[in-house]
Amino acid sequence: MKRLFAALGLLIACTGAALAQQYKWVDPDGKVRYGDVPPPGVKAQRMKPPASGPSPSAPAASKGEKPLSPEAAYRKRQEDAQKERDKGAQSEQEVSAKRENCTRAQESLRTLESGQRIARTDSKGERYYLEDAQIAQETARARQLVKENCS
Repeated sequence: MKRLFAALGLLIACTGAALAQQYKWVDPDGKVRYGDVPPPGVKAQRMKPPASGPSPSAPAASKGEKPLSPEAAYRKRQEDAQKERDKGAQSEQEVSAKRENCTRAQESLRTLESGQRIARTDSKGERYYLEDAQIAQETARARQLVKENCS
């Protein structure tokens, strides 16, 4: 029990020291000194106590906005974190789609450059073969797709 009272007394003493008025003065040697009690006969200036600003975890409110309550700040942080997760997932999907498009474009280019006859199906469902000029066009298009998706 004595330890509890001693601890409380120490805590109260430390709190009082933290809230004590601070002074600034210049000593006879010309050095600037700070303390809670200036020496007699010295012109001392009272210093402003430290401003108690928002806690480090609380976001700074911009001009004209009211500071958020702890609950509203928590919800805002949760929403921001969800937006970041969504943005990360979207960028991952874009990277995956680009990788897949690259693979398809490279496969198509290999097929066109293989020298085999290339067949397509028209709107009636009939098969036709590409001529050399059409293969050259398709090859140029495939190279462009490889360049866009694989860089």
